[in-house]
Parts: sequence; C-alpha cells; structure tokens
Amino acid sequence: MKNLVIVESPTKAKTISTFFNGKNYEVVASYGHIRDLPKSQLGIDIENNFIPSYVIPRKSQKIVSALRKKAEQASNIILATDEDREGEAIAWHIASVLGLGNFNYLNNKKQKPLNKPYQRIVFHEITKPAIEKALNNPREIDMNLVNAQQARRILDRLVGYELSPFLWKKIFRGLSAGRVQSPALRLIVEREKERENFKSVEYFTLKGIFLNNNQNNKKNPIQLEADLIKINGKSISLPGITSKEEAEKIKNELVDTSAQIIDIKQTTTKKEPLPPFTTSTLQQTAFQIFRFPAKKTMFLAQSLYEGKDLGNGAIGLITYMRTDSLNISPLALNAAKEYITQKIGSQYTLEKPRIFYNRSKLAQEAHEAIRPTDPFLEPEKIKKYLSPDEYKLYSLIWMRFLATQMKEAILNRTNILIKAKKENEYLFQTNFYELIFDGFTKIYSHIKLPELTNFPQELKINDELSIKDILIQSHFTQPPPRYNDASLVKTLETFGIGRPSTYAPIINILQERGYVVRDENKAFKPTEIGILVNDLLTKHFSQIVNYQFTAQMENALDEIAQGKRNLEETIKNFYLPFKQNLKQKYEEINKDDLLSIKKLDEKCPLCGNDLVIRYGRYGQFISCSNWPNCKYKRSLNPNQEPEILDIICPKCQQGKIVVKKNKKGKIFYACSRWPECDFTSSYKPTGEFCPLCGSYLIETKNSIKCSNKNCEYEILKDSIN
Repeated sequence: MKNLVIVESPTKAKTISTFFNGKNYEVVASYGHIRDLPKSQLGIDIENNFIPSYVIPRKSQKIVSALRKKAEQASNIILATDEDREGEAIAWHIASVLGLGNFNYLNNKKQKPLNKPYQRIVFHEITKPAIEKALNNPREIDMNLVNAQQARRILDRLVGYELSPFLWKKIFRGLSAGRVQSPALRLIVEREKERENFKSVEYFTLKGIFLNNNQNNKKNPIQLEADLIKINGKSISLPGITSKEEAEKIKNELVDTSAQIIDIKQTTTKKEPLPPFTTSTLQQTAFQIFRFPAKKTMFLAQSLYEGKDLGNGAIGLITYMRTDSLNISPLALNAAKEYITQKIGSQYTLEKPRIFYNRSKLAQEAHEAIRPTDPFLEPEKIKKYLSPDEYKLYSLIWMRFLATQMKEAILNRTNILIKAKKENEYLFQTNFYELIFDGFTKIYSHIKLPELTNFPQELKINDELSIKDILIQSHFTQPPPRYNDASLVKTLETFGIGRPSTYAPIINILQERGYVVRDENKAFKPTEIGILVNDLLTKHFSQIVNYQFTAQMENALDEIAQGKRNLEETIKNFYLPFKQNLKQKYEEINKDDLLSIKKLDEKCPLCGNDLVIRYGRYGQFISCSNWPNCKYKRSLNPNQEPEILDIICPKCQQGKIVVKKNKKGKIFYACSRWPECDFTSSYKPTGEFCPLCGSYLIETKNSIKCSNKNCEYEILKDSIN
C-alpha cells in the first residue's frame, strides 16, 4: 500500500512526484478547496454561534470520490497543502470530508468516515530537501489557523449576502459590497475626488549657469549648473515663485552679477540594499518595473513556486509567494554567500549575514521572504524553461535576494553652494556624485542611483564665478496621482487592510464588479457606479468602509490564528451592530433619492415621450421616460473609447485586447486591430500561453485554464489568490 500525499495543485503534485521516484508515494491534487459555503443561500447558522454549513460543489464531487478511493487503499495519508491559513483550511476540509483522524464526516451520511490517521506537513519551498524535512516533522492540523480562515470567510459572506440585496433594492440588481474591497474602493474614489477638486498652480524655478574663470583655465572654463534654493536666507518651498514677472525680475538682477563659491562639502554615503521581497513589495516592484498587475504577478509567482522541469527533474524555483515575513533561513544565507564569493567576487561578500526584521508583530507564522530556492539557478541558465514574463519575475526575485547579502554601494557626494548678491542675496546649490564601490548594484540592476558626475577638482572655496545665464523653467502643480497596483497595495498595507493573500483578489474584484477601470497609465479610475456605491456605503455604512475598523478586524483575525481570540465572539461583535444598522437603513433610504432621473430637452424617436438620463449596471444612459412600456435607450457617451488592456492579442500577436459590450450589455474581449484581426472571446485572455499545448490561457470565474477544450491545464484561483 502506498503513502498518499494530497496537495492543492496538479502542477505542485507533478513537481513533488519527481522527488519520490522509485519510492512508495503517490501525489494527487485536490484542485483547491473541495468544500465551500453554498452559493444559493447564506450557509451560516446565525442563531447557533454562526456555524457554517459547507457543501461539496458539483465541480469537486468527482475529485472527492477519487480522493476517497485512493485514501481507502493508502497506508498513510499526508496532507501537504500550503502553509498559510488557506492551505490549512483546505487540509482541514479534506480531513473532514474523508473522515481522517478525529474529524467528523459531515457531508454524506451514507458513507462512513475512513477513521484513518493522517499527517500534516508544511514547507515553504518545493525542493527535495524541504519535502524530506517536512516528512520527518509532521504535525496536526492547526485549528487556530483554520478558524482564522473560517472567520474571514464567514465575515465576508455575511457582508456580501446581507448588504448586496440592500444595494439591489436601493440602486439596482447585480451590485455587491465586500468587507475588504469596499475600503479599497473608498481609497480610489476619494483620490479621484481630490483630483477633480484640485486647482493647478503655475510656478517657476530658476537655474543658474556659472563659469569658473580661473586664470589657469581661461580657454576652457568650467561650467556649473546650480538651482536657486534661497532668497535672502529664506528657503524657496513649493509652490515657490508663482509669478513670471518675479522670476524675470530675479533673472534681470542677476545677469550682470558675479557669484562666489562659499562652500564645498564632500561626504561619503553608503546605500544599503532593500529587504528581500514580501508579497506586497513584489507586487509593487513588478508593477513599477514591468507594469504587471498584481494578479499577473501572483499568477507568475505561483508558477515559479510550483516548479519547472529543468531537464533533469522538476523543482520549485522560488519560496512560497504569499508572505509578509522578511526572514531568511540560515541555509539560504549560506548558499547566497557561497554564490557571491564564487561568481561575483569575495570583495562583495559580507562578513556576517545581513538580517532584516519585520515591523509588524503579526508577520505570517514561520514563513520566509520570497527568494530563489537555489542561487546557483541563474536566470540566464534556466531562461529557456520559462515564459518571457516568468523570466522577468524570476530575475527580479533572484537579483533582489542576492543583493541583500552583498556589501553596500559607496558614493562620494560633493555639495557646492554658490552665492550671488546685488540688491538681494541668492543662494544656489548643486551636487556631484561619484561611485566609489558598486557593491550590491553590481547585480541588482533596478536600483536607482543619483546621476553620476565627476567633480571638477579645480574648483575651490572663494572661487569667483561669472553668471553665463539664468534659466527660468515653468511648472504646474500636479494633482495627486490615481492609485495603481503598486501604490494601492502599499496604501492598503500601510492601513493594515488585507493580508498577503488578499491584495490581488481585492483589485480583481473591484474590476470584475465594474467599480473601477484602468486609465491609459494602468491606474485605477472609479466608474460612475463605483462612485455611487462608495458614496452610499460611506454615508450609511461608515463602519464597512472605515480604514481603522477594517484594520482592527484584520488584527482580530490574526489573533484568532494565534489562539488569542474566540471566533464566535469576534463575528458576533461585528455582525450584531451591522445587522441593526442595515435594518434601519432599509427604512431610511429612498431609492429615488439615490437615483435621481434627469429630464432631457429631447423626445423619444419611438413614442414621442421625454427622454431622461437613468443609472444602469454600467453607469448612466439615456432612455425613454415611458420605460418599461417603451424600450428605447442609447449610450450617454456614444464616442467613449473602449477600455484597452495591456494584453497582446493571442491570435495576431500585434493588437491589444479591448473590453467591449454586446447589445445586451454583456462583456466580451476582442482585438484592437479589428477587422484586420477577428479575435473575440467570452473569457478574458491572460496574455500567457499553456505550458502543455501552447494555446492561450483564459480567465474564468474560478480558474486560469487553457482555451483549448481538449487540454486539461487549469489552475484554480484558490491557489493563486
């Protein structure tokens, strides 16, 4: 009889199977969660301590039957799902459905529980040593982690199922609200309102062009550019000089004036490498450098974590990608030091490892930061086994990790102060930077260093300078930028809203609901409906969108995971006030007050009645006032440009994917080069291609899968999010 190892993903199962070559193990996948709350009803017994009622979805029933048959024949059952709360909950659901250990079989009374023992193992990288270590150190299912996951699921279900019908009744059907997504929507909407209310102001900066007329260098005088920073000892702060006349007056005063170097200071500065990646910093950096949306980053990271066949067997290339820990294992630190010494040079090697510490006391339990599993697996060496985007992300993770264990970069900064005086005293400043030792920047190419310039050694304090020119530059104050993937994730993390596993799903849900769209810079712009929903929630359900309250709930979930807080009491403290307020708002709020109908000075071409502007699922539109008797309607903005995604058309490889709507308002995806390219799809292409058959991948409600119906490749969103 074999040992049965159960994981979530078939790709993960395939990689782990290679480590058991010739041994008595079989590795199978549960394809994510095999149990969930029912879709058609609340599924929570509110009167009985909020006990959830789980069901096996139809898509999982065959999987459960197959798992049961294999478990019946196995000598030992090993649950090897991910080590976070979601993975712990999946392991618990499997144990409960199969009736392993002391867990009750709750779903099918006709079948008896197996009453077989189980082992729970965890690992943060899919490598042979990590798997062997985990097998030698099994444990029980951690019910504190399970309860934390259950509490999050129950809270989200209560808000979604109770608040969404309210939105249907008071606005229109199809809307929904979420416990964590709603505060994120509020951030985006408030930023948009800031931008709308922003008044741009023109201001001016002055730059002096100076010549050093040193007697020894009259033929080739040294030219300096320096910025005006003070007038009569007072610093120029933004918006600074707001009058063109004032700027011209300063220029005219200085044109025939000499200047003098009054100070030269040289300082040596060290630039430290950034910490290794956590989930949030990986998402932020991947967006800043590659413009990868958070969801795409997590999809690629999942693929790298679950492993690639490098010709001599499969191996996971990075550690677990959902983490807020900066911890690095001693073995990994030693491997990094060995690589740096051998491949880069001993002069770059640290005497002692550089250790980073988490600011959060609630960083995920026993996790590591995101790092390569083996530094000697250089990106160029394995490039042919990766997709172009996988290669980009792996290179980023590989460089960032090794940089953390390399010496600092050393720069010399020379600061020069120049004074010019006539009627007023003007102080100019310029800096020169020289790289003394490149340190970690030798390998981490994405680091930002100041512009490197050689300081002219001939310059001395008290040198007289002539003013060649004064340049006036016009600027305008800019509104605060819209949130993008990087800035939104960073802000959510700063507020304590969400956790590593939720950042990408938060963004995805806001887009799926039509509450936000991406602008030409891939930043988030709220739609009319997004603003409408946010304004209603902010005014009438302030607790749901309150940043501090949401963060407190996240901390409460963390404390449940640590065994410091009771699940039922936490849910009760949230739900009872929420329910009371909801009941009150049903009575207070009038739908007509929320959706005022604006009459147009135009008649319906079908029946002659007045035309009006109404709200619909996708925003405002024009319709007949005699609706529903008259069905006439048209777009309020017929020339509005469709949303263009940063995804290359999988058919022609030239155009980009455009989001369109058919006559019934249903979204579909097409190529921007239509009619030259006739690509269309009901499902959103991901921009990636199937590793099994080469067809393009699509995104469905529950998974990322191959568009080829004859191909079985599929990754459930449970394993990505």
